[in-house]
Amino acid sequence: MLTVWYDGSCPLCVREIALMRRLDRAGRIRFTDVAKDGPADCPIDRSALLARFHAREGDRLLSGAEAFAAMWRAIPLLRPLGLLARNRQVLALLERAYVRFLVVRPRLQRLLAS
Repeated sequence: MLTVWYDGSCPLCVREIALMRRLDRAGRIRFTDVAKDGPADCPIDRSALLARFHAREGDRLLSGAEAFAAMWRAIPLLRPLGLLARNRQVLALLERAYVRFLVVRPRLQRLLAS
């Protein structure tokens, strides 16, 4: 089972996780709201979990685009995208896009919260 930690106080994150929950019909992902439930089962601290998207696939702790790719692989509809992200060049491109997204994330959160 894949474990995903997300920021439940982020309106953008909540919307995305709601979509992923609907797509995860087989229940392959355990979603943990770090803002609410806390990171009791995660080896990194809460501030790191709130700053970046994290997941655990088997015994590997993943972050950023790599964590998203693992989540996509667990959902049949998105699996091809997750498999494509196993290519280092594709993953590097997705990670650069994710880092750029993190810069605008606070503004998007404020817009969605209003």
